[in-house]
Amino acid sequence: MLPTSQIEISKRALENNLRFLKEQMGPDVCISSVVKGHAYGHTIEKFVPLAEACGMSHFSVFDASEAYEVKKAASNPETEVMIMGMIDNNQLEWAIENEVAFFTFDLERLENALAAARRVKRPALVHIELETGMNRTGFDSYQLPEVAHLLKSYPEELKFEGLCTHFAGAESIGNYLRVKNQRKAFNHLYKWFKNQGLTPRLRHTACSAAAMRYPPTRLDMVRIGIMQYGFWPSRETFIDFSIRSGQQNDPLERLVAWKSKVMDIKRVKTGEYVGYGSSYLANEVMDIATVPVGYAHGFSRSLSNLGRVLIHGKRVAVIGMVNMNVIIVDVSQLDSLERGTEVVIIGKQGDMELSVSSFGEFSEQVNYELLTRLPLNIPRKVVE
Repeated sequence: MLPTSQIEISKRALENNLRFLKEQMGPDVCISSVVKGHAYGHTIEKFVPLAEACGMSHFSVFDASEAYEVKKAASNPETEVMIMGMIDNNQLEWAIENEVAFFTFDLERLENALAAARRVKRPALVHIELETGMNRTGFDSYQLPEVAHLLKSYPEELKFEGLCTHFAGAESIGNYLRVKNQRKAFNHLYKWFKNQGLTPRLRHTACSAAAMRYPPTRLDMVRIGIMQYGFWPSRETFIDFSIRSGQQNDPLERLVAWKSKVMDIKRVKTGEYVGYGSSYLANEVMDIATVPVGYAHGFSRSLSNLGRVLIHGKRVAVIGMVNMNVIIVDVSQLDSLERGTEVVIIGKQGDMELSVSSFGEFSEQVNYELLTRLPLNIPRKVVE
């Protein structure tokens, strides 16, 4: 099948980003590559082998189905996989047999993990998630004596792989006090576990934002998602880095580029409407081109009369309503345009660039949302 558009994933950009992250984190901190949400839209199938080729050997996912995809895509037998969220009881045996670690944040899961480990006669690699103030998932402090009892009573079945928590918005200074209190709570509870004679292999609390803004949170491992793909968690996070480092230029490079091609070209007379309805009126004779990408492909309808694409290294405007499978662009200022000419929806062309963030601002989506909502049926291709 011939696609109407294609997403390119840059190996060189990933190498650059991982080099930067390793420099920031230091040699003693493990970086876990977060590949939930289809590897933030890059797809696990394409991204995991690429990340392995760039030296990554630890991956974090949300659920068991994503863990299965990572195990299937990975080629390095030493690659580790960690589930941070959903795993059904009937999936625990598979996880244990395949040495997939997983968060436990309630006693039922921990007890079921113990039972599954006994059945398959292999240890469950458990990460004990602590409730420190986000109020989402995690053991409350009153539950910890029972957790400690199970870990101490069944060390062969329950391997204390990690102690962890998640910060409630480290990308914003508005959450500074909340994050500060969470850090204190985690450190206090870590000491409590040590006093019980229990020491985890890994302590980890930091996502991309926390790892950059609060260096003491790096501990043994950091869970890096958005930054490896070339994006800052927030503008505020980049400004904070820039002030601390004195570096004005963005050291990260975007992995993703989204490209299509011109499907058709035609001339419109003065006074005629373009596309559905009457949202765009031609005030003069103009040339238009149709591009075979629409809201069914992730090009939001909210970009009607607002979006931009690159053709011949120039920004051209989306005019009229975004259709299910087509957008119309104003190409009146372009010379020698032909059917099949490259159209860049996200990425660089010549000296110009359309970033995911600018694309997202027009459609009122954050980077995370826009990337993960790119349809999986758009082919992904790794490029150098």
